[in-house]
Amino acid sequence: MTSNIPSHSAAMPIVQRRFRLSRLVSLVALIAPLAMAQTTVRIDLTKPGLPVSPTLYGLMTEEINFSYDGGLYAELVRNRAFKNHGYTPEHWSLVQDAGGSAAMALDERYPVAGTALTTSLRIDAENASPGHRVGIANAGYWGIPVTPNTSYRASFYAKTSGAAGVPLTISIEGVDGKTVYAQAEGGRIDGQWKRYSVTLTTGANVKPTAEARLVLATESPGKVWFNLVSLFPPTHKDRPNGLRPDLMQKMIDMKPGFLRFPGGNYVEGGSVTNRFKWKETLGPIDQRPGNPGTWGYRSTDGMGLLEFLLWCEDMKAEPVLAVFAGYALNGESVPVGKELQPFVQDALDEIEYVTGDVSTKWGAKRAKDGHPAPFKLRYVEIGNEDGFEKNKTYDGRYTQFHDAIKKKYPKIKLISTVNGKDWLGQQQKVSSRVPDLVDEHYYYSPMKMMNDAARYDSYARSGPKVFIGEWAGHEGSPTTNLHAALADAAFMAGMERNADIIEMACYAPLFVNVNPGGMQWQHNLIGYNAQSSYGSPSYYAQKMFSNYLGNVSLPVQAEKVSMQTWQEEAKKETPQDVPPARQVPTMFFSATKSDQRGEIYLKVVNAIGNAQTVQVDLAGAAKVAAEGEAIVLSSAHKEDTNTITEPTKVVPVTSKASGLGKQFSYSFAPYSVTVLVLSTK
Repeated sequence: MTSNIPSHSAAMPIVQRRFRLSRLVSLVALIAPLAMAQTTVRIDLTKPGLPVSPTLYGLMTEEINFSYDGGLYAELVRNRAFKNHGYTPEHWSLVQDAGGSAAMALDERYPVAGTALTTSLRIDAENASPGHRVGIANAGYWGIPVTPNTSYRASFYAKTSGAAGVPLTISIEGVDGKTVYAQAEGGRIDGQWKRYSVTLTTGANVKPTAEARLVLATESPGKVWFNLVSLFPPTHKDRPNGLRPDLMQKMIDMKPGFLRFPGGNYVEGGSVTNRFKWKETLGPIDQRPGNPGTWGYRSTDGMGLLEFLLWCEDMKAEPVLAVFAGYALNGESVPVGKELQPFVQDALDEIEYVTGDVSTKWGAKRAKDGHPAPFKLRYVEIGNEDGFEKNKTYDGRYTQFHDAIKKKYPKIKLISTVNGKDWLGQQQKVSSRVPDLVDEHYYYSPMKMMNDAARYDSYARSGPKVFIGEWAGHEGSPTTNLHAALADAAFMAGMERNADIIEMACYAPLFVNVNPGGMQWQHNLIGYNAQSSYGSPSYYAQKMFSNYLGNVSLPVQAEKVSMQTWQEEAKKETPQDVPPARQVPTMFFSATKSDQRGEIYLKVVNAIGNAQTVQVDLAGAAKVAAEGEAIVLSSAHKEDTNTITEPTKVVPVTSKASGLGKQFSYSFAPYSVTVLVLSTK
């Protein structure tokens, strides 16, 4: 994913505006499908079909849209180590009650010894006194979520200049300070840095809200320095430094085969210096310095390498590890040879951390970090979107990584970020070595994606397999709408029909914080705020395709499919060059069978606003039960979508399907993605 997002000017010449308006009118007129005879679909069970990769559908993640900090990573305090801004304590405010007064400022004179904590927040509370509380408050990532009967783990480092010590009270309270939801004594702070921890528990009658803040306060005068102020709610599997349960469950429900991490742009960094330095993300959180991030905000590195691996383990998904390959977003590239070698060694160390036993240096480190057992690793991607690199050095850089990794780990499959048939993959070529897979990225409008749904039908059946490492239909914001989901499903049907060359695919981006300022990319899969989360229609389409996937892709032949005329928009730079109109199918099909479950999954996309009846013929089937299941994702309008306030407007509905058999007719709802589960037992 590139962070070079083009902006669209509002100042458009009158002639150009008129041109686009006329184009829009034409598009609406042309989208009506041409009437044709009834569609027929033949599924040929007399042929062996194509083996389906168990890692066909997975997830891609990177730190964008506050995906980790402010999202999946459950930490509630924002700017907990005071490094977000060099001069001011962003997201922190003073508490000065009943005439109490204080001042606060960042202070770099007193780092916490033995840690990565170099910047503290000093509060001068000389005017504090009984009944005149002063302190500091943090409102988290657009609020601190409060729920009843909930225990929160708060911790912080603190020291004071006074010999007698300063007592602190820790509380979760309303943003106006009038309502206290949970409170505990934090201890008496003395003159040496120490880590303090308390448990804050809300009562049974607390009304859920995100209009809350964390407060550390005193009624005693003195100066107090704070560092690494942290607050965790209950986490997935109650794991310290853990992940948000609702978001984890949404991903687990998708049954992903893999997780591609840590990015994306995030692995590259804005510069070589600011790349994702995995070794700095290991161990206790006070040892993690954080990094500037690549999408306009700082990352805490609370989501470190081990957290990514545990994330995979909890989902029963394989890791797909992207390693830094010597190219950063600012255009820097490390020369091949001696200068690149430290980065190659760093990748070898990272693989050893993931897979090595406790007798190895980095396997022993992983065991020390709490996970003695090695993780399974079959895929490593060398870099990310290196087609953007202007010096075109990827062939040499890839070769150096390829040779070193294959020498030590010959069974690991290596993924090239170029050589794919997407636009970006064609900008450079790897010719010195043959990758195991090539990564292709596609971000299209729904109509363009449906027009491209058959692209893999014409691919050569030899050479590297394809990893569709980033892709999405682009319509709807902050999460996609039903029209995008229909296009996504059409594209996935093409993946399944071409299971012999598509080994893996993952949608991007995965997450978005829907609060103002939380989004850097407009079209996303799962949305959330501090309190709740929801899946987009695209999320449910992804879930349907992944949950109902057999081990064999069956030959499918569709005839008499009605077409719709699509007029692609001219490029804004050359509005006079109108592309030719295209005929795009209104329906898309795939079928897989599960030998283990004795089921066939017929997936059908109806991309238009009219129901369409299809005659289905399962050629060579020995038996097909008369009753099965229909899982249908549909809505009255293709623009319909889900939101924080209306999270289930467009969700799949499961019902019994009758009248099935070796041959049957079925009416598919308007604007729908349908999975028909056919039993062959």
